[in-house]
Amino acid sequence: MNAPFALPGLAIALADLRDPNEVSRIEGFVAEMGGTPFHRPAWLHAVERGTGQRAVGLAVIRHGSVTGWLPLTEVHSPLFPRALVSSGFAVGGGPLCVDGSTAVDLCRAATELAARRSCASVELRGGDAPADWAVRTDSHAGFLAPLAADDESQLLAIPRKQRAEVRKGLERDFTIEVGSGERDRAAHHAVYAESVRNLGTPVFPRSLFDAVLDTLDADILTLRLAGEPVASVLSLYHEDAVMPYWGGGTFAARATRANERMYFELMRHARARGCHTFDFGRSKTGSGAFAYKKNWGFEPQPLAYATWTACGASARDVDPNSAAHAAKIALWKRMPLGLANRLGPVIARGLA
Repeated sequence: MNAPFALPGLAIALADLRDPNEVSRIEGFVAEMGGTPFHRPAWLHAVERGTGQRAVGLAVIRHGSVTGWLPLTEVHSPLFPRALVSSGFAVGGGPLCVDGSTAVDLCRAATELAARRSCASVELRGGDAPADWAVRTDSHAGFLAPLAADDESQLLAIPRKQRAEVRKGLERDFTIEVGSGERDRAAHHAVYAESVRNLGTPVFPRSLFDAVLDTLDADILTLRLAGEPVASVLSLYHEDAVMPYWGGGTFAARATRANERMYFELMRHARARGCHTFDFGRSKTGSGAFAYKKNWGFEPQPLAYATWTACGASARDVDPNSAAHAAKIALWKRMPLGLANRLGPVIARGLA
């Protein structure tokens, strides 16, 4: 641990994430506290390796043991103000602590670290925050539900209209492939890049996907039709849950119900791996993805996101639904795919 922060009665320090022993201690604390994949130093390292955004973390030490942890990614971009994000490129994060007061102390230390590093804001994707931070619970929701015991029970758990769509997908002669090799990675990135371009969003660098696959428990499930990939999802596995994290489909996916088949096949695959929970991830409130997940029978659970902004500074606005970005999104949707794939990763590195 380095450079303790001056908070009375506490030893809050900048973690040395290059020290295997220190990383092991923090990983053990995250597991003990039931943290998310995004609390793990392994996630921070994968993001740093895949995007170049620096892995940082603050830890509370009492009597030689970790009692609090705040994972952070120091995000810099020529297009947006510099920020500390907990956690970068994640849907979760925030302070992980034995009590709420320690979480607040960690947040205070994070603002001091932000000032030292010329960061305009600190963003938390979960966890407790000080009362004077801006907190939103209406912007995003999470979706998770238990996996059923077998395929037929899983189908019956899906509401009738969506179940009919899944059955249409099950009638198609898709080839299902699961793995993490070069063929899987190439297919996934090609499909995902086309999918997000169609939504008007720059694609993340493939190096990020590679780093996550190489560092965490993750794999790729791809559907092919006549040999061509039409839908693909990169999923994370944590504790007893599967989390489809980066997924998408080509234009052909909608007509063939490839996305419906893909998620059902992932449920089947995860159950075979011993998972008991399907974590459908987060979606923007009121978005098409939000409605899609509800159609599967998942109930939205509001997520609390908190932000501290330095005096006189402006917080980052990376919300794709922001009016400030509407014209850029419309332009991106019309961009040739090859050009979007060249420019997208450069921009997306700052969208953590």
